[in-house]
Amino acid sequence: MATQAQAIQVRGLEKSYKALHVLRGVDFDVARGSIFALLGSNGAGKTTVVRILSTLLEADAGAASVDGFDVATRSAEVREVISLTGQFAAVDEILTGRENLVLVARLRHLKQPGKIADDLLERFSLTDAAGRKVSTYSGGMRRRLDIAMSLIGNPPVIFLDEPTTGLDPEARIEVWAAVKELAANGTTVLLTTQYLEEAEQLADRIAILHKGRIIVDGTLAELKRLLPPAKVEHVEKQPSLEDVFLAIVGADK
Repeated sequence: MATQAQAIQVRGLEKSYKALHVLRGVDFDVARGSIFALLGSNGAGKTTVVRILSTLLEADAGAASVDGFDVATRSAEVREVISLTGQFAAVDEILTGRENLVLVARLRHLKQPGKIADDLLERFSLTDAAGRKVSTYSGGMRRRLDIAMSLIGNPPVIFLDEPTTGLDPEARIEVWAAVKELAANGTTVLLTTQYLEEAEQLADRIAILHKGRIIVDGTLAELKRLLPPAKVEHVEKQPSLEDVFLAIVGADK
């Protein structure tokens, strides 16, 4: 089970679909209140990891725990402490932003659903758009609303599966600010992404998933130290996360 310092622990996770081995023994830990980025190309197995951790899929082998609960044997407890935001915003376009939030709060049988909605609208800078139908929202606004809906009930752990897919650069920055706000308030965030800059901007720790395995796991500074020191000519150029990623997996493609 997860220790007090670790919100998520994964050991030896394996998953296959017939002859396709998606996960080949995945190991990592996520510290409480941190942002952990699972970085990899399409098909690397990122969504499969999230589906297993959120109890939507059973692993073939290995073990995982979330907030101290084993995902295989205590799935009901896991679902009580997590929230999952998928690759596409799960909001009702016919309702207003506030109505979406109130609806979810009522479905969870929470007291004062209106106050919960208003607090989240303010927290995610959506108060001015509270009375507008979601169909009029920009991509970034919809995604922020989606994340706000995920926080109803104050889950300690939230999974964000490629939260900025399909968003323009301005909307992506809006979502980044929302994610940073989550961790600042103590929420543990596991973020999957294929965008190197996103991991570089957000994550306290980054794991690169490649061909079903974690091939490197560390802070951005630790990952950069995997490359040779920068050559000094006129200006020293420090390696970016893109340099690290390509150096590690590029030759293996």
